[in-house]
Amino acid sequence: MKDASPVPAIAMRGLTKRFPARQRDPRAGHAAAAAEVVAVDHLTLDVASGERLGLLGPNGAGKTTTLLMLSTLLAPSDGTALVEGFDVRRDPQAVRRRIGALLAGDRAVYRRLTGRENLLYFADLYGLPRAEAAARAAALLDLVGLDERADDLVSRYSSGMRLRLALARTVLHNPSVLLLDEPTLGLDPHGARLVRDLIISLGREGKTVLLATHDMAEAERLCGRVAIIDRGRIIAVDHPARLTASVDGAEGRPVTLEDVFFALTRRRT
Repeated sequence: MKDASPVPAIAMRGLTKRFPARQRDPRAGHAAAAAEVVAVDHLTLDVASGERLGLLGPNGAGKTTTLLMLSTLLAPSDGTALVEGFDVRRDPQAVRRRIGALLAGDRAVYRRLTGRENLLYFADLYGLPRAEAAARAAALLDLVGLDERADDLVSRYSSGMRLRLALARTVLHNPSVLLLDEPTLGLDPHGARLVRDLIISLGREGKTVLLATHDMAEAERLCGRVAIIDRGRIIAVDHPARLTASVDGAEGRPVTLEDVFFALTRRRT
């Protein structure tokens, strides 16, 4: 008998999120009947255990909404999402124990604490033993390039340094699944390189990484597969090289994922 196929680290089936939206009738001058905005539209996608998959699309494509549902912070309207076999609606606590999430705008670290104190505080919330917490905090501060500033107040950090500290906090409890939303946004080239190297290193450790980004070069560099999302729908999923090979480019210029995105979206309009 053949072994059963391995369970995906993330499995989405028909995942949908609708938001109410009120429309104004310009003739009446008051709010008309409520309408719906579909942010994520019947998304079906698997992320294998240990895979680095890029969720690639422009702002407003549905990337952040998808990660919010996977992180249990936003309830799906329809469909299902499982993280390591646990349903985001039925087993949110089990899901949260397995994920590390760095979401859009989530740079929440305490400015009146030092970088080290921040990580030790969050380690206590995660229930890490004190000695393990201290060792893990020191290693992560070194990994994100903050070891020399570890005992400075975060109020003295630049925005890029705070983002790197937030990323260290995200992986502090050694989660097996990482949900990263634009993790290099706003970083200078040095900081962005540190973060990209960390993502590659985490992938080599066997972590599952779902990386939401609009940076097509970053997706190509970091991810073994890319899922292109537009208007809440997945329009292509494959290895970056196969996606670029599927599109004819201008003569003498290599095809990029940006070319793939525009070619696919034009065909849909």
